[in-house]
Amino acid sequence: MKLPKLIRDNLLLKITSLNASVILLRLLVAFFLQRELTDIVGKAGYAKVGSLRNLLQMLTSITSFGVFNGIVKYVAEHKKNRHELQKLFSTTFVFNILGSLFCFLVLFFWSEPISVYFFYDTEFAYVIKIVAVVVPFISIQRVFNGIVNGLSAYKKFAKIEIIAYLLGAALTLYMLYKYGIDGALVAIACIPIVQVLVLLFIFLKVMREYVVFSEIKWKIPYGRSLLAFALMSFSSTVLVNYVELDLRNLLAERLSEEDAGIWTGMTTLSKNYMVFSGALFTLYVIPKFVGIHTKQNFLRELSVIYKTLLPLFAFGMIVIYFLRFQFIEYIFIDFDEMAPLFKWQLLGDFVKLMALVLLHQLIAKKLVRNFVFVEVFSAAVFYGLAYWLVDPYEVEGVVIAHFIRYILYFFLVLFLVIRYFSQQPQSSTEQLTEH
Repeated sequence: MKLPKLIRDNLLLKITSLNASVILLRLLVAFFLQRELTDIVGKAGYAKVGSLRNLLQMLTSITSFGVFNGIVKYVAEHKKNRHELQKLFSTTFVFNILGSLFCFLVLFFWSEPISVYFFYDTEFAYVIKIVAVVVPFISIQRVFNGIVNGLSAYKKFAKIEIIAYLLGAALTLYMLYKYGIDGALVAIACIPIVQVLVLLFIFLKVMREYVVFSEIKWKIPYGRSLLAFALMSFSSTVLVNYVELDLRNLLAERLSEEDAGIWTGMTTLSKNYMVFSGALFTLYVIPKFVGIHTKQNFLRELSVIYKTLLPLFAFGMIVIYFLRFQFIEYIFIDFDEMAPLFKWQLLGDFVKLMALVLLHQLIAKKLVRNFVFVEVFSAAVFYGLAYWLVDPYEVEGVVIAHFIRYILYFFLVLFLVIRYFSQQPQSSTEQLTEH
């Protein structure tokens, strides 16, 4: 079926429309999966599921030395330069080996104390050991996804995403029905294996055109360049998930594990619809911003992105808000306390989307210190506000903190982007391009 001309002529709309169908199917499956999880494992069990997902998210950064955005950037820049790509992939290979080995040793030999921190008990130490064995797949999946995104292969990316998600959901449901909370945790831990197998099946032929595996060497010519992205990744992925984990533990200690599960339900719903934006950033925004060097061109592209995405997100979030009681009744069973959280979470996520578009300019231009400062500031503000607001407002205090945090975050990123362009010297060629 042919796409309407308006969509065909606009790459962002084309990616958005294709991504929307994938996300819609993913959301339907996710909602059924969340329904079964919340019904079978309850609020306290759902908090454990959230903690495991936080661990896996942190490992996507640590095992690959956080080079995902670096791979996207340099593959987009050098996709026609085989020599440069081989140097990039050699560096990535070395980082993956070191990161995976480090994570395996820590997780496997310190599984019990890690289990206590994540699950409040040593009972699930065996799950941590399974994660340790899966670590290489987490690393490989992250790197291969970076290549797919760097090539802007959005059709293949959509196919990989939906097939891997459906298989992962099927595995989770099977294990959940058969073994309860233990089965769900084991299945979620093993999903990276499924993702790698699907990615290789769909994308291996294309990947061989760019990655010559026999020419990969034990060298790191891109070491310094990629380590800059590692700092960015650690300050965002690792720090953000650590703060989320610590806040979940704070809710469990000050209130209850059930309250921690309520907040996990709200953040899970948020992550499901925010996945829509994540693919757009890596497939479109970063490759686009990499090639933009003037303020006027940046503002023009920013206007296109905002005019395309913000109305769609605003409409979707309004629908979610007015259907919040239906979400609770049919998906998050017995999570009635979630209802007051929706308005703050949705408002915060809308401002977050606006800020993240700007933030990817810092990533595209490798403004490491600015990026790290923004992420550390954001995490500190969120944790501090949540810690302060939990006592008077209970779980709602955490989502109020989420909203306030992203208002401050947006204005800080906006200031840094404006400052970046004000410091750039304009050549006569650039000035002519702008005019």
